[in-house]
Amino acid sequence: MRTIVLSAIAMAMTTVSVLAPASVSAQDSGHRIAVVDVAYIFKENEGIKKQVKAVEDNLKAFDAELTAKREELKAAAEKLKTFNPSSAEYTAQEERVAAMESKLRLDMARKRKELADREAKIYYDNYQLIADGVQQIAVYHKINLVLRYNSENMDLERGESVIRGVMRNIVYHDDKLDMTGAVMQFLDKKLMAGGAPNRQ
Repeated sequence: MRTIVLSAIAMAMTTVSVLAPASVSAQDSGHRIAVVDVAYIFKENEGIKKQVKAVEDNLKAFDAELTAKREELKAAAEKLKTFNPSSAEYTAQEERVAAMESKLRLDMARKRKELADREAKIYYDNYQLIADGVQQIAVYHKINLVLRYNSENMDLERGESVIRGVMRNIVYHDDKLDMTGAVMQFLDKKLMAGGAPNRQ
């Protein structure tokens, strides 16, 4: 763990020393830079949280339905034991159990894919809206470059949090450069209006 953290610090320091002259010259030539915390927007935006919750609620409802179907399959399998293995009733019930089991597996696979696709679409659509907001705000304020950053505070109790913190691309920025709040407001308006991104 310590080796990984030290390596990450060394890499970060090398990146800063390499990029520093370019950043200075960019600012001298009149370029304007801002930052945005996309992960924070996805985590905290109420509209996105509602969309994700709808998928989660659908999954819970399906789980309840699945439990009932499993019980039905279990009952059918138990009934199979009451027949003589060489009888026509046994063969018919065996086919019924196999068909029920096959359908259950197929339904589960379809539902998993449907929910995964819905979740991916939530993230895709909202990322397009976020990117659209960033572009509009940047153009309005004549900002040439918007960098993604992570505002999460490092937590010594969680190793992965420390590693993420050490690997941040941006070590320091003036809070006035942060457009996350403005993008959140843009996204709120778009989601309330049922808008979709209009990107070329």
